[in-house]
Amino acid sequence: MALSLQSMDIYTRRSRWKFYFLIAGIVIVLITIFYSGYLANKLAENERNKVILYAKAMESIYEKSVDEDVQFEADILEKYNNIPVIMENEEGVFTPVNFTREHPQSYFQRRKEKFLASGKTPVETIGYARYIYFENSRLYRLITLFPLVQVILLGCFVGLGYLGFSSSRRAEQNRVWAGMAKETAHQLGTPISAIIAWIEHLKSASEGDEEQLEIIGELRNDVKRLELIADRFSKIGSTPKLEAYNLVDEIQVAFKYMERRASRKVSFEISYDESILYAALNQHLFAWVVENIIRNSLDSMDGEGKISAHLYTDNNMVCVDLSDTGKGIPSSKFKTVFQPGYSTKKRGWGLGLSLAKRIIDIYHNGKILVKNSKIDEGTTFTIRLPKVVA
Repeated sequence: MALSLQSMDIYTRRSRWKFYFLIAGIVIVLITIFYSGYLANKLAENERNKVILYAKAMESIYEKSVDEDVQFEADILEKYNNIPVIMENEEGVFTPVNFTREHPQSYFQRRKEKFLASGKTPVETIGYARYIYFENSRLYRLITLFPLVQVILLGCFVGLGYLGFSSSRRAEQNRVWAGMAKETAHQLGTPISAIIAWIEHLKSASEGDEEQLEIIGELRNDVKRLELIADRFSKIGSTPKLEAYNLVDEIQVAFKYMERRASRKVSFEISYDESILYAALNQHLFAWVVENIIRNSLDSMDGEGKISAHLYTDNNMVCVDLSDTGKGIPSSKFKTVFQPGYSTKKRGWGLGLSLAKRIIDIYHNGKILVKNSKIDEGTTFTIRLPKVVA
């Protein structure tokens, strides 16, 4: 189904901006990961140098006599008390330093094996220990976890921001929709009332002229249609009254109305699993939804093909599958077709399916979606409404 150039331009630009924001987010995360990795590596190198200095201080204490001053070495050992180290002597006995609690020798044996498995090499020394195994400080672990924390916080921020902006934009759109619809209904009211008055005047002036009265009768039917349209617009933005109606009857009425206005080469067909399927509806608004979908189907079929409806139940939902044999919709556009401004025609505002979705989702607590579609084979829309008992 070919898109109008304007619609293609709008949605192409939206897709590009989303892509650019995604790329920017990925770049920020990668920069954070690489920079945090750089800092962590530098910190790990610095901590190893501290352990080496720690070992040399211990060697110096071991080599000095009892009378010599070891205050300098003691200050070094006290200063570097934030790095957990495991000292192993010639007999394989472990002595932990800077651990918060006592552990058995088997525990330190496992820590040694883990240290060696990571590819690190212990610091060799003499005196109190033969080898010193060390673990990175808590600061090192926090730095390595920083990218993950940042990604989580960034994701939460973006998610909350998106929900906030989406809610605000949706509320603003609802106000615009309601205002536009009510203003349209108001503007239609005055000329409709005037036309009705003129029709009544013509009717009284044409008494006895059967042909003239027939024409006036058709004019009155068209005005009734305008009154129905105005009533539909007046209900947008306010909570419509829902009543239990047989969905089969409502679809048959809508099909009968559209069939008279379609090409004779277009056939209409209705099938249903049950002849009585009740749903809570506002008749005017629901008929509007069905007519909008059928109009889109007629536009896509170029005056020839078949439009069909199949009604069935799915758990506690009453479902209507509206199918056509038109040009189809690309799978990438299944959700886009319900957005305001999307249109497959050179003319039109692209509001029909957007209005249909609002009427079904918001006013009828249902769902409308593209069930399936294939290019040059046709499209099936599904309307799902809560089932009720009449």
